[in-house]
Order: sequence, then structure tokens, then C-alpha cells
Amino acid sequence: MAGMTVLDLPGTATPAPGPGPARRDRRRTELAEYLRARRARVSPEDVGLPPGLRRRTPGLRREEVAQLAGVGVTWYTWLEQGRPINASAQVLTAVARVLLLDATEREHLFRLAGVALRPSAHPEPPVLDPSTQVILDALAPLPAAVSNSRFDVLAWNATYEALFATSRPRTADGWFNSLWCTVTSPECCNPFLNRTEQLPHMVAVLRGAYGKHVGEPPWEEYVRSLLDASAEFRELWARQEVSPRRTALKVFRHPQVGVMRLNATYLTIPGVPEAFVAVFTPDGPEDRERVERLAAMPSGGWTAPCGHRMTGPAGC
Repeated sequence: MAGMTVLDLPGTATPAPGPGPARRDRRRTELAEYLRARRARVSPEDVGLPPGLRRRTPGLRREEVAQLAGVGVTWYTWLEQGRPINASAQVLTAVARVLLLDATEREHLFRLAGVALRPSAHPEPPVLDPSTQVILDALAPLPAAVSNSRFDVLAWNATYEALFATSRPRTADGWFNSLWCTVTSPECCNPFLNRTEQLPHMVAVLRGAYGKHVGEPPWEEYVRSLLDASAEFRELWARQEVSPRRTALKVFRHPQVGVMRLNATYLTIPGVPEAFVAVFTPDGPEDRERVERLAAMPSGGWTAPCGHRMTGPAGC
């Protein structure tokens, strides 16, 4: 079985604690069916092989997958047959590469195999479907934006930009970020009036998300930058509190519109892990009237009473 390691030999790896025998058997069966289906959709030309003679079934042969992945033919055959063997993350990554699996399909493969998926050291930013921006724009006059679990703001509508527009700096990796904005903006032009009440919850939400990404360079650098930038964040981070994201009443001020009490509601986005739509709805009739005035403002920014020029989305 050329290309196999000791850890990949049948029966030599110690399985991690997991589900009972019946569930493991069902998962192995599902894994076998999934591998066969994925193999059938990949042609030899897709992976740089000559088409060869006419094939009785579509897709790659098992021996071709094994060869390209650097594993033994017998071992890979057993894997497709649902036999009780163990696979390392390295081997599953090689198989996923040969079968041209995308990120979602690769994650599914690892879950079926009962192997923890190693996060990428430099993950790609999520790709939003163009329809997401259409939805954000259709929510006007309500401010709305898409953010991830780090509070990076990925997309927004015009009302959101009018509410949070500012020239204050972004995070070190270039993102507009609501938490960064909240803890680093000077008090004179910070739009978040009840930040003292809401900031502990925001930090607890971040701490809960961080637990899924401990050790990942982008996350470690981001948290370190917040710790360096804000004594208030350091104190809250040290509490070790965690919390889910939940609807919250947030109070904002705008120099031309006034104070607005807005309920922030968070909706998940199917197919985009750890991303959500934040929609800000007025708490009362007066707040709604001010939001409508905000949405009607011309683009181009404005000057805060402190003299700071507001020219672009803050990500708060």
C-alpha cells in the first residue's frame, strides 16, 4: 500500500471518543456513498489524466484517486466500502483535493469521517452572494449590514453608512469593525451612546466566538490589537465571560438627525458560516422619523461638532 503511513493502516489508529457503534456504522455508510458520488463527477481530464479507453462508469477509478492522493488502493477501496478504518486529516485533505471538493464539501467529508477539520492559518474572507446586497438595500430606510463573528463588517446599505460614516481607522488587517470602532473612537464623535451598557455583552460574544478559533493567527492578532488599544477591552476580556448574540437596544447619536434608539436584531445567513445580518429597527415613532430623515440624507459625509470629518462607513 504505497503512500500509506502507520496511522492510516486499518486498525492501527486509536479512534477518538465518539458516537455509539450503530451511529458510527451509519456514518461510515454515508461516507462511502459520499465518496463514490464525488468520485463519479470528476473526469480524468479534470485532474490532468488522459481520458484513456471508454469507461463503464463515469468519473475516476478508485486506483486513480488512490494514486493521486498518495494512499494505497486497498485502503481507499476499504474506505469507499464503509469498512471500520481510520483516516488522518492529512490523508482526507489529499482525497478532498483529488475529488475537487469545495470548502463546504470538504467539511462534510471530515465530519463523516469523524476527524476534526484543521482551520486554515489564513482563511479566505467569506464570499457573499450578490443577492445579499440587494436584500440590504431593500431593507432601507432601516440601517442594515452583514458582519462576521469578529464584528468585521462585510457589506452594508446606505442608511447604515449614513449613521456610522467616519474617517476613524480600520483594524490592522483592513476591515471595518464594529467592536474596534466602539473601543477606539474618541468620545467626542463616538456614535454609540450606551456603549458602557452594551460593550460587556459585545466582548462576551467575541470571547465565545474566539473559542472556535484559538491559535489561528488572524484571530490572535486581532484580539492582541484590541488588548493593546483599549484598557476597557482588557478589563472586560479578563472576565472570561461568554454569551450568544441576542437582540439589544442600542442608542446612537447623529449630529444632523439627533439621538436614535434602535433595536439590533441578528439573522444568520445560510451557507456563510459565522456571518449574520444586523438590522436596526426604531424603538418608537420619534426614532422612526429620525431614521427616515437619516435615509434621505445625501451622500458625501458630514462634520461632527468636534470638527472631525465623517466620510466613510465606520463599521460600528
